[in-house]
Amino acid sequence: MTMLLIVLTKVQAQKYLTPAQKLMITSEDSLNNNAAKNKTVISGYGSAFYQRNFDQKQSTITLERAVLFVGHQFNDKIAFFSELELENAKVTAGESGTGEISMEQAYLKFNLNARQYLVAGLFVPRIGILNENHLPSNFNGVERPLVETFIIPATWRELGVGFYGSSDKLPINYSVALVNGLNSAGFEHGTGIMGGRAEGSSALANNLALTASVQYLWKDFKFQLSGYMGGTVGLSKRSADSLNVGLETGAFGTPLYLGEFDVQYAKNGFSAKALATYIAYPDADKIYSAYAKNVASGMYGAYAELAYDWLYPRKKTQQLISFARVEAMDLNSQLSTVQKNQDQYDGTLKQTHIIAGFGYLPIPNVVIKLDVRLLHTGEQNPALVINPPPNALPYKQNNQFLNLGVGYSF
Repeated sequence: MTMLLIVLTKVQAQKYLTPAQKLMITSEDSLNNNAAKNKTVISGYGSAFYQRNFDQKQSTITLERAVLFVGHQFNDKIAFFSELELENAKVTAGESGTGEISMEQAYLKFNLNARQYLVAGLFVPRIGILNENHLPSNFNGVERPLVETFIIPATWRELGVGFYGSSDKLPINYSVALVNGLNSAGFEHGTGIMGGRAEGSSALANNLALTASVQYLWKDFKFQLSGYMGGTVGLSKRSADSLNVGLETGAFGTPLYLGEFDVQYAKNGFSAKALATYIAYPDADKIYSAYAKNVASGMYGAYAELAYDWLYPRKKTQQLISFARVEAMDLNSQLSTVQKNQDQYDGTLKQTHIIAGFGYLPIPNVVIKLDVRLLHTGEQNPALVINPPPNALPYKQNNQFLNLGVGYSF
């Protein structure tokens, strides 16, 4: 969202229309009416990467995403923002694959005053660091931080309304938003709550979610506390009761809670960041019984990162950043009673990642990245193995990845 606001405010007014063009404008044409005063922006971002998996001895390369942004400023008070994303380059009708076309954002922004504004539509709430800062030039490493991919789903967007503001007396920013809730029927083992997001597509809106954040700026530090509380059953009461497991319906029925705290520091070419997050899902046992979804009642993640720009301050427009990041997470750190009794703990979801590498930005909007990721997991649970050795290769708790990528924004 931050990039979109900056881009739109920098655009110059359009050229005045000719008399012939003016004759083509009607009062019903909202995009062209008063076009001489309006501003329309086209921009975007994207990334591609190569990865070598040393355990599987397999290399892959993909156009990870290409995003087109279109924004329009109606007047000083109202603007529109949208992002259309294509993932993995190709979507073919009738064929399964990893490609996807989706609206990443599509919302109206209403300026209330110099310090406060409202948004309405499909937008990314302020949760964590990455959600609002997901351009490839804004984070270190070819891959997005994994904690903010699996625990806090990356670019987590939903439909709703949000209120953003800042204090006129203290260095504090704040936000609160009401959006549609999650759909627990979509949860999948190993991906946390990612599969429960509607992302603007026919969301079940019987259940709702509330998100909020507070940022405090002090010298070269930025501290943030954010949270999420939402229902996970959007069914009608009759449909939920038919499952006979006691699912609660309504605005915040069968609730899920997420809390997050992060801190960022930057000065003289040196930067550091740290984040910790936890998900509590008290009624995970009911979801397991209703949908056979092995989702945990508790999940956690945390990471810490250090980085340094070796060209600071000699190069004003170039950066050569080296970084190291340590991430730890467990997507089933706490299991429900039912899951414990059935020995459902999956040690492979308790992971530690060590990532180190470089990023070179010849200009602020283009980045070339190289890094190595070392992975260590817990032991595999034999009770969860569908195809055990010798039919399948033995599970290895350690693996290494080599990543090379490029990214851009304009």
